[in-house]
Amino acid sequence: MSSTLPKHVTMIRDIIHQKTGPLTRELVQSPGGFGLGKLPVVSQPDRTTSMVCGFCSTGCSLIIHLKDQQAIGLTPSKSYPVNLGMACPKGWEALEVLKAADRATTPLIRNANGQMIATSWSLALQKFCDRFQTIQKEHGNVSVAFLSTGQIVTEEMAFLGALAKFGMGMLHGDGNTRQCMATAATAYKQSFGFDAPPFTYQDFEESDVLVFVGANPCIAHPIMWERVMRNSNSPEIVVIDPRTTETAMQATMHLPIAPKSDLTLFYGLAKTLIDNGWINRDYIDQHTNHFDDFAEHVSTYTLELVSAKSGISPDTLLHLAKTIHEGKRVSFWWTMGVNQSYEGTRVAQSLINLALMTGNMGRPGTGANSITGQCNAMGSRLYSNTTNLLGGHDFLNPADREKVASTLGIDVDRIPQENSLAYNEIIDAIEAGKIKGLWIIATNPAHSWINQNRLKALREKLEFLVVQDMYHTTETAQIADLILPAAAWGEKEGTFINSERRYGIVKKVSAAPGQALADFLIFRLIAEYWGCGEMFAEWKTPADVFQILKRLSIDQPCDITGMADYHAIDEQGGIQWPLKAGEDLKDNQRRLFEDGQYFHPDGKAKFLFQDSKPMPDPATDEFPFILLTGRGSASQWHTQTRTSKSAVLRKLYPTNIFAEVHPDDAHRLGISSDDWIEVSSKRGKIEVKALVNATVHPGQIFIPMHYETTNQLTHDSFDEYSKQPSYKACAVAIRKLRGGSR
Repeated sequence: MSSTLPKHVTMIRDIIHQKTGPLTRELVQSPGGFGLGKLPVVSQPDRTTSMVCGFCSTGCSLIIHLKDQQAIGLTPSKSYPVNLGMACPKGWEALEVLKAADRATTPLIRNANGQMIATSWSLALQKFCDRFQTIQKEHGNVSVAFLSTGQIVTEEMAFLGALAKFGMGMLHGDGNTRQCMATAATAYKQSFGFDAPPFTYQDFEESDVLVFVGANPCIAHPIMWERVMRNSNSPEIVVIDPRTTETAMQATMHLPIAPKSDLTLFYGLAKTLIDNGWINRDYIDQHTNHFDDFAEHVSTYTLELVSAKSGISPDTLLHLAKTIHEGKRVSFWWTMGVNQSYEGTRVAQSLINLALMTGNMGRPGTGANSITGQCNAMGSRLYSNTTNLLGGHDFLNPADREKVASTLGIDVDRIPQENSLAYNEIIDAIEAGKIKGLWIIATNPAHSWINQNRLKALREKLEFLVVQDMYHTTETAQIADLILPAAAWGEKEGTFINSERRYGIVKKVSAAPGQALADFLIFRLIAEYWGCGEMFAEWKTPADVFQILKRLSIDQPCDITGMADYHAIDEQGGIQWPLKAGEDLKDNQRRLFEDGQYFHPDGKAKFLFQDSKPMPDPATDEFPFILLTGRGSASQWHTQTRTSKSAVLRKLYPTNIFAEVHPDDAHRLGISSDDWIEVSSKRGKIEVKALVNATVHPGQIFIPMHYETTNQLTHDSFDEYSKQPSYKACAVAIRKLRGGSR
């Protein structure tokens, strides 16, 4: 009968139901082993291993499927105490982004015609050393600096910081963690005596009141949000955020405060708690200092004053204070909405103050808890040798310098006796002509730095710019003089430290493309070519450096001498610091300050405070809107350097940059969803698509941070203590350009 069918019908039938051909066998599924269920033949692993994800600070464990010693797939680990079998879209696609066609596979150098051409590692390293050493000889050691990252493993961070400052003689170096975590680190250090996030993720499930401030974990940290959803206490979930975020939509109480009124709000809450006697005076007296001064400071922050500034009614403010008082286990959580502020340190400390005064510290489900951004921002905070001397030591302390020098077997004179310039101050020094050589590692400031156009203009001030990255196409790599191709997560080994202080293991499960090398190996080669290789004779492998880090941590709050090696960390499902030599790991969900002892010499925490300040770039007649920025979706990450490489992730977020506009403003300006509009500030103007909805209030707009042009608008103001940029609020104007096509 088939012979009588028309030829095209037969062809279509054969396409739909093929009985032979390569795809038929590939699609057959059989038991996968390793508890993986059924898998196609081509996806059958011959073994598996586990390691932590390389995107955000959650630190999820992924089971990597291996075939012929190469990663071919992954699934989330069910037994790891962080993610309990869950993964977000970025985690599921973590291996896919390694396969991108624009991976940096060979060193590239800019020739006399301005073109980037391939060169050998030997010539690239000679050029690196010759140019930087020449600049230092002509202008002094301070004329060369580095900008590091929270994306490489801890051992690489330590190697980079030690090489740059002890081996190459640099004084100035900072990391992109300045953009996300400097405020939290500074707040903790000032209040507690050390940069010490006190919580464990189990607290998400133990609290009966959770207060999220400037945080949107529903999309920014989805696995943490899933831990909240596992909470069996029917908790009150309070979200304090100008925008009706995805997390705010799920909250039991949302306070849509006026932008940058948060410090006033929390001082008003403190006054209300004090006035009503809703504080834990025993805890305050035994474990804190300066409470009476703090109480005097907030005495003028009446509910009426707070309401006028924040836009939240006095009744709502009183209800929130009562909710905190009635909670038995109250936790306060914050991320970039607090950290990225011109007064972020004091805002973070206003939350710390609330936790201290109500005794919500050191117990399950409590704490003043900063959720970290990058996968290894905590590693950067402790071991990058930027904002502090290795291991949380102090460059200004002679005893700390002697300890570190003795531990490393180097001359103490090699260690700088002054602190580095902060990131923004390094940028200022480039503009002033004081820094003429810059080495950028695994970060993309030409996209991410605040007031972007200013940074791009500074490129002409540099005599030599080196970018070390896994891709040669980032906005920063495109303006480099030399590109060093680096291996990525999954192509090297080491440790990450997540938000809850947990060390997790990264393993090499895939070969780096072309001539790309692990950052660790690049640093070893630079040390040899520079002429300081002997100083790092012990730094042979990341595992060797981990043992050095253990010695550096002795007697520090972050002591890890009880972590034997990588195998022990892996076997235990990650280990939180501290763990001192001789201590038994009785519980893998550990929080700090259970004994009420803090890290100041007297063992007490400090109440710190000061008056709130006006916004540096407030709305005006010319620029009447306040621009809010933040995370756009669960499938986007920072500058999209990696997430844009995944076809799956690209389908999960808008291709075009967009701005959320309130319907009232849109109606008044004749704007409809999908129209193209111009958003302008005093620093630049960009074109975006309009998304008309009520997630923002009238007079506000929201643009995700991930798109290339967003930071052409942002205002370069900084917190006076942490030097962190204030990305979150600045004045803009909007106008319709043309209609869009759906």
